[in-house]
Amino acid sequence: MTDASPTAAVLIIGDEVLSGRTQDTNLNTIARFLTASGIDLLEARTVGDRTEQIVENLNALRSAHDYVFTTGGIGPTHDDITADAVAKAFGVALPEHPDAVAILENRYGPGEFNAARRRMARIPEGGTLIANPVTDAPGFQIGNVFVMAGVPRIMTAMLEDVAPRLRTGAVVLSRTIRVSGVGEGAVADILTAAAKAEREVSFGSYPFGHGSASEIGTNLVVRGRDADRLETAVTRLVAELAVAGIGAAEV
Repeated sequence: MTDASPTAAVLIIGDEVLSGRTQDTNLNTIARFLTASGIDLLEARTVGDRTEQIVENLNALRSAHDYVFTTGGIGPTHDDITADAVAKAFGVALPEHPDAVAILENRYGPGEFNAARRRMARIPEGGTLIANPVTDAPGFQIGNVFVMAGVPRIMTAMLEDVAPRLRTGAVVLSRTIRVSGVGEGAVADILTAAAKAEREVSFGSYPFGHGSASEIGTNLVVRGRDADRLETAVTRLVAELAVAGIGAAEV
């Protein structure tokens, strides 16, 4: 392994997300989880319940990043095809996992563990289970891919079992400078110059107040892994804004 921070991608699976019937919140949860672990989330894609589309996107992402997190499509119904697609992507069989069968048998009463629910015990060959403390039905890991539920409460709980399996990196630190009374364009040149001067630090501009009666302005977010570099960048940026007659305050 290199000293570089690990990279990750998210693959959101489900026709219900694409149709607008379900609003995805899992991406935000995973992004915050990865940021706190020093893992760079570089890409996110959303696909429908179509096997070939899942396979194609999963293979592209898992070859490009250290980790891939999928959400959705591991329930008991006919359109829950994520396990099938992941097995196909890895070129392996999809047998029932004995531990998953035992977990689900214990979950359901006599006669309730039907064929539909047995589908949730199918795990791609070579996969290991991800614990689900909410409803017991497990997710799974195969290679660098973590396959989790689409229900936000369940997915979030699964991350507890995922966390110890990850190689972490240096956490990204963040500082925010609030500029009020001027539009984003007024600070664009100053921000561009700052970005060129401090290439180990990232700069972002997030305007507020447009289209409303509230005061306009922008939040300048400075991010980096080195605390000293970050402090230097923030100090210089505030000074340059002051020279230009633009008031700024860190928040």
